[in-house]
Amino acid sequence: MRYKERADRQIRELRKKENVRILAIETSCDETAAAVVENGRRVLSNTLFTQIAIHAEYGGVVPEIASRNHLEKLPYIVDQALREAGCTFGEIDALAVTQGPGLVGALLNGVSYAKALAFSLDKPLIAVNHMEGHISANYITYPELEPPFLCLVVSGGHTNIVKVEDYGRYVPLGATRDDAAGEAFDKVARILGLPYPGGPHLQKLAEQGDPDAYHFPKSFRGEHHLDFSFSGLKTAVINLVHRMEQRGESFNPADVAASFQKTVVRTLMENTFEAARREHIKRIALAGGVSANAALREEAARGGFALYLPKLCYCTDNAAMIGSAAYYRMLQSPAAQLSLNADPSLPLL
Repeated sequence: MRYKERADRQIRELRKKENVRILAIETSCDETAAAVVENGRRVLSNTLFTQIAIHAEYGGVVPEIASRNHLEKLPYIVDQALREAGCTFGEIDALAVTQGPGLVGALLNGVSYAKALAFSLDKPLIAVNHMEGHISANYITYPELEPPFLCLVVSGGHTNIVKVEDYGRYVPLGATRDDAAGEAFDKVARILGLPYPGGPHLQKLAEQGDPDAYHFPKSFRGEHHLDFSFSGLKTAVINLVHRMEQRGESFNPADVAASFQKTVVRTLMENTFEAARREHIKRIALAGGVSANAALREEAARGGFALYLPKLCYCTDNAAMIGSAAYYRMLQSPAAQLSLNADPSLPLL
């Protein structure tokens, strides 16, 4: 019997099993991560090698360097995940891996490693969308959470309002048309002389500033759709700083950071609240790296909706969220084939 036929049969058997342990691998960007997750909700281990210090020297992620580090670190991170979970490869029921979206070279490392492992262990492989992983991080933090709910996925590469109708069933309600919110944070942080990664440093600086010192533009005023645009806002901040520097005028970087952050946060949550009202949804979740931002969490709490915020360790890229998403993907879909390829532009829908 071929691998795919055996894997599909194993998947059908796992759907009847009381407890399913999935070894998940995440390498979509610059974090090498592995985790063991049981039944999509219980995290037995969640290990990670971060490359922040490596890429800080360059002011951002260098794809080739990220890929090389994944190649080197993956076997050790997977071994650590198994040891921390107190289990062996034989006690793992299935493997999961991020197929996309992300950096193609980084993704290929994880996909290739997971396919080889699945074949050698004769275990089914589950392909996971990275964005679905971020949404599923809420299932880990809130074991009682079930669809339907609304989710704002906001990170360095994504800014999306998604209606989660059911496990694996999503309806897009709004998205960025240019820069993602996290990308805008990083670019403004750079112009203010802050180190990489810019988002957390900008938040810390903003805490010392006046959020009403400057009034920056908000895109799509008066329009009915729920899309975002942060390119103009980013450019407005950069132009302000350059003009003041050229004129020799002094300014408080903390005020600029606070005013910029306030504009981004207000824009994100205004659209999200409006989406919830239009869809008659009373529960809102946040997901993605920017969901760790304290100002965003405070603004989200003001909407009067039931609010779900993933633990900070599950906001940024990690493998536990991939293991959670994989469990629900397993309940609905067949196993991945060994011809599985990385897809850097993989859509959620």
